[in-house]
Amino acid sequence: MKNFDFDWKPLALVPLLAVLMLPLIGSGSTWLTLTVAGLAMGMIIFIIASGLTLVFGLMDVLNFGHGVFIALGAFVATSVLGAMSDWTGSPELWRNLVAVLPAMLIAMAVAGAVGLAFERFIVQPVYGQHLKQILITMGGMIIGEELIKVIWGPAQIPLPLPEAMRGSLLVGDAAIEKFRLLAVVVGVAVFALLAWVLGRTKVGLLVRAGVQDREMVESLGYRIKRLFVGVFVAGSALAGLGGVMWGMYQQSVVPQMGSQVNILIFIVIIIGGLGSTGGALIGALLVGLMANYTGFLVPKVALFSNIALMVAILLWRPQGVYPVTNR
Repeated sequence: MKNFDFDWKPLALVPLLAVLMLPLIGSGSTWLTLTVAGLAMGMIIFIIASGLTLVFGLMDVLNFGHGVFIALGAFVATSVLGAMSDWTGSPELWRNLVAVLPAMLIAMAVAGAVGLAFERFIVQPVYGQHLKQILITMGGMIIGEELIKVIWGPAQIPLPLPEAMRGSLLVGDAAIEKFRLLAVVVGVAVFALLAWVLGRTKVGLLVRAGVQDREMVESLGYRIKRLFVGVFVAGSALAGLGGVMWGMYQQSVVPQMGSQVNILIFIVIIIGGLGSTGGALIGALLVGLMANYTGFLVPKVALFSNIALMVAILLWRPQGVYPVTNR
């Protein structure tokens, strides 16, 4: 699977978009606020999309049920953070982080465990059959949403930010929300970890080799099937983490939130190149920036700006900014 390439042109898209929007926005402080907000939104979208691009890129599975892991992670976070209200209500940042970190880890663990069952009972029978994968994983997502309603109820549940993460920091005249800075840090950490695992470890080497020639790797004595199941679980766990971040970003959660985000995720991985982690990062940042800029300049255009962005990218590079060569 391809990550960052030496092709510099896609890497220039994000700063190019930001620079082109500066004269249109006019105010430097407003531009900086929108840019940081867009990058933070993009990082959250990347965390969610990275799990799906891993599953598709490494396992050739079109998992339209990915949204259920997003919603599950968000709802688990509401329960964990709700039980730690003394910590989330503290004005001290370190106490807030002590509450948020377990919420993230537990959400990832629960989403990963459910992902294991999802792969075993729903995805495994339809390997190599894309049409059936789409149908059965969408059915799995609908069932998952109904189970979430059974456990947490159908109503919207608030997920307020911890006390120290509320409000903004002033950089000159620009106001930058504290939570968005945290989102950028988490997104960069996730990308760095994925890049290291896929590019620098034996596990990453085996996974990439297994994508290229599964039979050859199996003939060397490695159990690729188990490795690929681990990839699916990791992708589900990342979706759970993304669900926590997205729920805190929206400050509320609903059982349908995963299906609502699904379209945005697929736009990102199509822009990035199906299966490309580096491409997914660029696609997510472009989507986040475009949504914020158009929402400020022309709110009505914001409704379809991401579709227009995807069309423009595909006209330039029909397989995405970093296409995976073996597809």
